Amino acid sequence: MTQRNDQLDQWDRAHFFHPSTNMAGHARGETPNRIVTGGSGVHIVDRDGRKSLDAFAGLYCVNVGYGRTEIAEAIAKQAHELAYYHSYVGHGTEVSITLAKMIAERAPEGLNRVYFGLSGSDANETNIKLVWYYNNVLGRPEKKKIISRWRGYHGSGVMTGSLTGLDLFHKAFDLPRPPILHTEAPYYFRRDDRAMDEEAFSQSCADKLEELILAEGPGTIAAFIGEPILGTGGIVPPPSGYWAKIQAVLKKYDVLLIADEVVTGFGRLGSMFGSHHYGLKPDIITIAKGLTSAYAPLSGSIVADRVWAVLEQGSDAMGPIGHGWTYSAHPICAAAGVANLKLLDELDLVSNAAKTGAGFNQLLRDVLTDHPKVGEVRGEGLLAALEFVEDKDDRVFFDPAQKIGPRVAAALAEQGVIGRAMPQGDILGFAPPLCLTTEEAETIVSATRAAVETVLGKG
Repeated sequence: MTQRNDQLDQWDRAHFFHPSTNMAGHARGETPNRIVTGGSGVHIVDRDGRKSLDAFAGLYCVNVGYGRTEIAEAIAKQAHELAYYHSYVGHGTEVSITLAKMIAERAPEGLNRVYFGLSGSDANETNIKLVWYYNNVLGRPEKKKIISRWRGYHGSGVMTGSLTGLDLFHKAFDLPRPPILHTEAPYYFRRDDRAMDEEAFSQSCADKLEELILAEGPGTIAAFIGEPILGTGGIVPPPSGYWAKIQAVLKKYDVLLIADEVVTGFGRLGSMFGSHHYGLKPDIITIAKGLTSAYAPLSGSIVADRVWAVLEQGSDAMGPIGHGWTYSAHPICAAAGVANLKLLDELDLVSNAAKTGAGFNQLLRDVLTDHPKVGEVRGEGLLAALEFVEDKDDRVFFDPAQKIGPRVAAALAEQGVIGRAMPQGDILGFAPPLCLTTEEAETIVSATRAAVETVLGKG
């Protein structure tokens, strides 16, 4: 490929360790880089002046859109007043306390305590430790195993990467580690028995969960973690009845539910939380991305009152909890969170995600469902995905070596629209900012049809 012969490009390839990148190829200049310089609304601009409609909101995260001066000004104001102070041993700031209250007001009933971190990964690390602490307080030292799902995504750390159920995040890292277990993904399109309807498949998932709990011993199973809708594993909404059936099993065996709402929290499904959307009653909720719309790094664990009561009991017995991050509740990040949630309300973006998202998903289905190489069009709110297949009638998948998903994503980028090639399948994902307009949704769908036809031919 042709490189720009300039210093910034050279520095990038010589010094910048990019995540999710072919390291050797990038260092040798075999893969492109893109240096982004600005953004406004749903668009970004790079140093070459190329403007793209970002139909993935960064990484599902720029919910309110780019260029929101209200958040930038709140960050600057806080930096001038107090750039940092820790939150250990009862310390706090006005913005961190205010943000905790704002989150509790928006969370499902009975979830009122917020522990702050910086990323979804560290929030789920906190959750693992809280689950173990909880059972130690209750005198149940054997109840420590946590069940996740294949194709779930819960982070990239050692334990959170173990919770994740994707090959890419396990291969060559000696993951997953115990005491993490995995069960069936609620992925109806990829079910083994194609004769099953959605309710039957959901029951099968619940049965397999119960079988795993019984095989391991109910007294050893501490928690179950799941995204309300599978995200990085393929953007897969749960089949009918899934969450009701899963929660019945968890209740039967006294297993805590962690709802990982890093993607779905704060409006993406057209509801404030995915737990509202699907009727979940979690013991802990993981939040991040939409909390600040990525204007500053911030995450959180929202703890249910019933769990908090046990944590208090433990602190009375054992003293201060031995868990903390230097940057927990960082005031600059908290200021971004307060401004972001205010903007979310003022612009009525949760309602827009429901209305525009419904139209966007319907238009994708109308335009692309009949294409012979599009096996499924699926989504909810402002989340959507296309899954490509070699043969639709017999559900034959492409050879991964053909890289159909990445090729369609690249063709889409040539049309000026950013989608994401999802891992472990030929899947093109969308998660645009919640400020998306109907006209912008139509642009995404039109560009997507052109990209699919470029790679896979006309339907």
